Formats: sequence, C-alpha cells, structure tokens
Amino acid sequence: MIRDAQPALFDFFPRLGIEILQVDEQVSSDGGLVVFRQLDQKLRLTETFTQQIEDGRSDPDQSLLSVVRQRVFGILAGYEDQNDHDTLRSDPVFKLLADRKPDDRDLASQPTISRVENAVTPADLLRLEDWFIDRFVESFDERPNRITLDIDTFADSAHGDQQLTFFNNFYKKNIYQVRVITCAQNDQVVLPVLLHGTAHVSLGAADDLTRVINALRKKFPDIEIHVRADAGFAVPDLYEVLESLLGVTYSIGYQMNKLMREKCEELMSLTLQQFEESGQPTKNYMYLRHQARGWSHARDLVIKCEANDQGTNRRIVVTNRPGASQYPDGTYQEYGDRGESENRNKELTVDLNADRLSDHRYMANLFRIMMHSLSCNLLARLRGVAADPPPELGPDVDGIPLEAGSENRKQTARNRRRRSDPLGRGRAMTWRTLVIKVAARVEATTRRVRLFIPSSWPHARFLFKVSRSLAAFSPSG
Repeated sequence: MIRDAQPALFDFFPRLGIEILQVDEQVSSDGGLVVFRQLDQKLRLTETFTQQIEDGRSDPDQSLLSVVRQRVFGILAGYEDQNDHDTLRSDPVFKLLADRKPDDRDLASQPTISRVENAVTPADLLRLEDWFIDRFVESFDERPNRITLDIDTFADSAHGDQQLTFFNNFYKKNIYQVRVITCAQNDQVVLPVLLHGTAHVSLGAADDLTRVINALRKKFPDIEIHVRADAGFAVPDLYEVLESLLGVTYSIGYQMNKLMREKCEELMSLTLQQFEESGQPTKNYMYLRHQARGWSHARDLVIKCEANDQGTNRRIVVTNRPGASQYPDGTYQEYGDRGESENRNKELTVDLNADRLSDHRYMANLFRIMMHSLSCNLLARLRGVAADPPPELGPDVDGIPLEAGSENRKQTARNRRRRSDPLGRGRAMTWRTLVIKVAARVEATTRRVRLFIPSSWPHARFLFKVSRSLAAFSPSG
C-alpha cells in the first residue's frame, strides 16, 4: 500500500519524472543476515553467551537473548552503536533474528540496550571469559597438530568521561586498551580483555595465556602450542611463565637498543651493500645468544636486517623455538606471519567497530567488547563453513614448500586465495557487500516466512552458496 506522504520528486531523467514514495511493506536492507542466524542456531553461540549473564530485571518486555542478538547481528551488518537500534527495532529481518514475526512488537530501543549493558556484573564477565575460552577449545572439528596463539592490543579512544580511560603518552590521547588473544589457525578471538588507559600491555597476560593453554591441554594433551607477540610483551615474567609450560614455544618481539645495534652493525652493512648492488629489497638474518639485564638466563635472539627503497630496518625476536640457531630466517618469517592475525584485529576495530566503547561504566564497555568479539567469531566460523577447499599449493620452489617460503611468496598465495574464494578469507566488509546487504521483502504466513530478494542482485550466488554450505554443516560434539 502506498502511503499518502508527499513523494520526493526529481526531473533529471529525460522526458520522465522520478518519484520516491513510501509503501507499507516489510522491507529490510540486511536480508543476508539470516545466514548468520542459521549458523548461530547450530552453534548456539548467542544463546550460551547470554546464559552466562544473570538477568536481574523483573518481568522485562525484551528478553536478554533478544537484546544480545540485536547488537551482535547489528555489529555484523555495520551498525556501530546502540542508537542505530532506535530505527532497526522495527526492521523485519532483525525481528526474525530475534525469533519474532515482522508484525510482532518492536525490538529493544537504545535506552533498553544501554540498561542491559550497564547491568552486567563482574561475576557475569568472569563467566563470559571462561565461556570464550571453552568455545574456542570446542571450535576445532578435528584435533589440530599445532596451535598458534597471538596476543596483541589496540587503542580505543575515549568518548567523554569514562571510567578507567586515561591519557596514554604513546597514543597522545585518552584511551582504553583492548587486548585480545587470537588463534592463527581458525581466526577465533580466544579471550578479549579491556585494560585501563595507562596499563602496561603485558598486565595479566601471563595469567590469561596460562588459562588458555591449560584449557587446550585438557582436551588436546600432546598438542604443540606457539605464542607470538610484539615487543610490548617482551618482559621476563612472561618468558618465565611460557618456558615453564610443557610443549609451549614463543616468539616475541624485542626492543632494538644501542647494544643490539652494535651486534648487528656488520650484518646491516652487508645488507645495505647487497641492496645497492642488486637494486632489489634485501633481507638478512642472524642468530645471537644473549642474556639481558633482569633475565635469569641467556635466551635465543634472531635479528633481521632489511634494506629497500624506503631505507633500512632492523628487528629482533626473542624465542625458545628449536632450530633458531640453524634457521634464523625461517624462525623470523614464522614470527612475521603474525601480520595475518593482526588483520583480524583490524577487522575487529575497523569493520566491526570495536572502537565504539561509549558507555560510562568500565564493566559495560568490557561487555560491549565481548559482544563485538562474539560477532567476530560468528564471522570467522561462517568463513570456515563457506570456504572452498584449500587450493593446491603447487610445486616447491628450490625444494622449499610454501609454508617455509619467503614472506612475499606466502603473501602472494594468500592474495590469490582471496581472489578465488572471496568469502573464505573475506573480511566483514566483503561479507556485507556479497551476502548481507541485500534488499529483502519479508512475508510471513501461517506456514512459512519468505524473503524476496531482487533477481537483479549481482551477488545472489554467494548468498545461496553459503545457504547450501550451512545446510550440509553439522558442528562437532
């Protein structure tokens, strides 16, 4: 039915006027979100996530599960904040995601969502930490041979007067610091943590990694575990804890200082000479056994010296990986692969808007980080379901397999896979373009609910491909 409201009129089209009119139909711009809801139905992530929270409200109009689903699926679709739900609460697809028909009552408004976030208690958050770790351990359909855990932080700018946001001299602004442990094998956020603005990034890191490693050991007793981190985590306490855990290795960035510069000066000179002679970017590596002040014993260091058109660069990694002395290049390159895990952090902040912590209370903002992390994990799990089988790696180059090849060769292989399988390695923005953002008319009858999408939509094949993959998917356990 066409509404009586005044239409918008345009006259740029030759000989014909253009009108925009409102119609009373149940239409959404996010029809593809239903595939995430179907995966969630099989994995029960939002349901079990919500079960960790004690709802102290008396006879609420909006269930806690409904509110959580609004935000988690809203984040996936690119809606940054609670305010977006003042309009989305009437959206027919978002109602379907919350188990309501399009003509049922509206979903929660911004004030209701804000009250839910601010009601979360420390006990709820501790249970949710355990929930994240447990879901990660259960996320492997097959026993992995090796797991690589990356730990990193990113700044979350303050939005006004917020508890525990302080001026950070490195970022030159008031911030929270978000720390996440992620898994390189399946892109899962293993454990999200919210640090105050001036905390050292390693605060509590050893305890958090120990919790995760012990949980993995309980299910996979003999699995190899490798931990990677940047130089912010280069503290003796963390080395000592990781070395005390059986079967755990680490590669952690180390700050370049005057002594280290002196020790690698000869290698840097050689690297610069090779670059000037060849005109090609040049990298060389060296192994060094070193005991720094405050260390209980000497440790292995690998130094990379690099020269290219932009200048020179030196980097150090401290490690306990076997073979660092024989293969310093491979040791460093494996550490350099953490750049792919850093892309997941960028996805969390840039694509999934985890830098929008605008509540006043610290605990409410930590809960928000957990909901953003849940959205990220849903996307990672759906990527795995929809991904094509890994392509053939091709012949070894000079007897070196791809896994041990150069950084450029591995990056080329990753880029080739992204082009051939845009969903299997696609970030949230790619999924929005190819799957989520499609106009859908929602029609509910007594027998079924139908979503009608345009036949002219050029990406329909991706939506139906994901639907077929979901139909065949059965989670383990």
